[in-house]
Amino acid sequence: MAQPETTPKVAIIMGSRSDWPVMKKAAEALDGLGVAYDARVVSAHRTPERMVEFAKGAKAAGFQIIIAGAGGAAHLPGMTASMTTLPVLGVPVPVRDGLKGIDSLLSIVQMPGGIPVGTLAVGEAGAKNAGLLAAQILALTDPELSQRIEALRAAQTDGVPESVED
Repeated sequence: MAQPETTPKVAIIMGSRSDWPVMKKAAEALDGLGVAYDARVVSAHRTPERMVEFAKGAKAAGFQIIIAGAGGAAHLPGMTASMTTLPVLGVPVPVRDGLKGIDSLLSIVQMPGGIPVGTLAVGEAGAKNAGLLAAQILALTDPELSQRIEALRAAQTDGVPESVED
């Protein structure tokens, strides 16, 4: 496998440390493709100044894509998208006292026209796909990364048996 780049092009942000078990799936997908990332806690509600500073400075810091995971009211992806022109991929994170992530999904997917957030599936599948989608976006200008993604897809296909039993 290729060594990860040293300067992260992807930021993975989440509202709480408790979101990490879900958002770690985005990190694992990026790790598997050798894409560097930076993961941090940036809460729209509890650390709003940190969120504003991060979102407004993300492009200058060298990030090209932001993956934002949030549960409950899930304002982090949308608020981040409102302060940057970088692509933001939103991951609805199920929370203990929430509605199994449906509340987060609806919050993230209902962005007003003009401030897009690419919304993924709820939970770990959405986080994994956010990492893969971020890599696919980066691969548009990175032929080596594109080849690694093609190899991953081929391995995934090869891993599916044709018969229902061994």
